Amino acid sequence: MTLEIPGYRHLRSGKVRDLYAPEDESNTLLIVASDRISAFDFILPTEIPNKGKLLTALSQFWFNYLEEFVPNHIVSEVVPEIVKGRAVIVKPLEMFGIECVARGYLTGSGWKEYQESQSVCGIALPAGLQDGSKLPEPIFTPATKADIGDHDENIDFTRAASIVGEGNAVKLRELTLALYQRAHDYAATRGIILADTKFEFGLDSEGRITLGDEALTPDSSRFWSADEWVPGGAQASFDKQFVRDWLLASGWDRMSTPPELPANVVEKTVERYTSALIALSGRGL
Repeated sequence: MTLEIPGYRHLRSGKVRDLYAPEDESNTLLIVASDRISAFDFILPTEIPNKGKLLTALSQFWFNYLEEFVPNHIVSEVVPEIVKGRAVIVKPLEMFGIECVARGYLTGSGWKEYQESQSVCGIALPAGLQDGSKLPEPIFTPATKADIGDHDENIDFTRAASIVGEGNAVKLRELTLALYQRAHDYAATRGIILADTKFEFGLDSEGRITLGDEALTPDSSRFWSADEWVPGGAQASFDKQFVRDWLLASGWDRMSTPPELPANVVEKTVERYTSALIALSGRGL
């Protein structure tokens, strides 16, 4: 259910976030992170308590950590009381039409594609890699942006360039890989492997490439325990892979309405998201 927020009008809702515009028509937007969780491009019927606050806190940590390398969309963290802790005021961006994904390890849809073609998004990889293997070097594997209910599609660089333009595609690839490497190296000092992550960028009013949406959260990234990492299968993680695994084991066909999550899955998901925030930022909510 969409919140009624005094002084704001609702514009639209995504899988997790709701977007509002101020009634005073100032050139800002209010982004609210809900407790919804999505998997396989579906919004699940069960919410995860405090998930929106956990995502917001971790995104803020990363926006601050990376701001010397890339500007971000944050204007203020002072928001209406009803959404305190789960919302930020941002400047509007002209968003690029691709998701910018960096992979340092082979897993998920990348692993599936590798098994079929020994490549990911048109990038040839060495033979003999396993699910969870570290790649020789991080790779840029963009994806299309799907509407709710549709599926994101991994695409090669040529297709990405046709969507955003050759020059922009080159810049986005360089920036995505640079941010991934910096975040990966920091996470390593906290005992966490950043296996992959997704960034979304847009142009601000001055034409600068700007980081928007969220940054390096358990919703948009795979975080693994460095101490427990062993290539060859599922990894001990601090992200929503636990939910994906439960859904796959439940027998859900990934086409119909998703099932409700049981209480123990909800509880363990909260624990994983909270652990990621504490491990990476050094503080909880």
